Amino acid sequence: MASPYLENPVDIGAQIVQRALRRERVIRDKQNPLAFSDEHLYERYRFSAEGMLYLCRLLEPHIKNPTRRSHATTVPQMICIALRFFASGTYLYEVGDAEKLSKNTVCRTIRRVVIALQRYINTFIVFPGHLPTVTIKEGFSKIAGFPRVIGAIDSTHIPISTPTKQIEADYLNRNATHSINVQMTCDHQCMVTSLDARWPGSMHNTQIFEKSLLCQRFQEGLFDGLLVGDQSYACQSFLMTPYADPETKPQHDFNMALSQTRLKIDTTFAILKSRFNCLRDLRVSPERASQIVGACVILHNIATIRKERVPNEYDLPPDNIDPFTQDHPGGTAVRDAITAEYFS
Repeated sequence: MASPYLENPVDIGAQIVQRALRRERVIRDKQNPLAFSDEHLYERYRFSAEGMLYLCRLLEPHIKNPTRRSHATTVPQMICIALRFFASGTYLYEVGDAEKLSKNTVCRTIRRVVIALQRYINTFIVFPGHLPTVTIKEGFSKIAGFPRVIGAIDSTHIPISTPTKQIEADYLNRNATHSINVQMTCDHQCMVTSLDARWPGSMHNTQIFEKSLLCQRFQEGLFDGLLVGDQSYACQSFLMTPYADPETKPQHDFNMALSQTRLKIDTTFAILKSRFNCLRDLRVSPERASQIVGACVILHNIATIRKERVPNEYDLPPDNIDPFTQDHPGGTAVRDAITAEYFS
């Protein structure tokens, strides 16, 4: 029995049990934020330890502090700070509290990592993709039998802070909120293969595409294949969109196959925004927002190449389409030819 005259009246047997069940204390190196399980790292940073080490090696030449004076942040710490912001989308002071650093340090670190990632935009974002074109066509064809597809295209709005009065109206989208309208294409594996993140929210999808370098390269005949898009794009000889009013079964079948094929870009947007929650609301200027979007897309492609874990849950974006009906005659001719050959 426990003695009432002892400071800690616990049976000797109970003390033995307590010592047996007591977990060994693990002292982790605060200078090495990667000294945690992959589960812990993924929840906070969206990458495994190996993936984060890869990012450290990739970006170290561009972000490493020349000295450790005044306890300068290490490369792993800087990577963790930036990834924590991208993954959470929270306020900078909250990221600083979580990483035990000041808000100013967090802001400077995120900026350095974003600029460093921009150096690799043409390395990790390549059209029509890192795989052979024939492999991409076969991958898309397996979805619903739609032929010759080398990319799915669409745009998504990224909310931003209210810009300066001189340009505020340009960034008002049709929902009366400020955003940038970001055009992307993807392959059959949800890898982003082209990115144009410089346009205000008031711009229509077709206007963005027709001003893009991607459209110019298609017009010059540099690609052997087709893009698939929704009704917010004009149908062109290299960009297939659905029939606005399908009248026959082949036209209905064409629309169904195209819809199932272009769903890859919606899935890409959903995974990207679930992986990096900051893209749901960037409280920065349009220029900074464009750069952060580029950094997140590069990280998304790296994660896809390295087969990092995909978010368990992600919501497909709502199908809010602003139709564009002025199809090009050459586009409608190609659409009818595909319908007759593959869906009749």
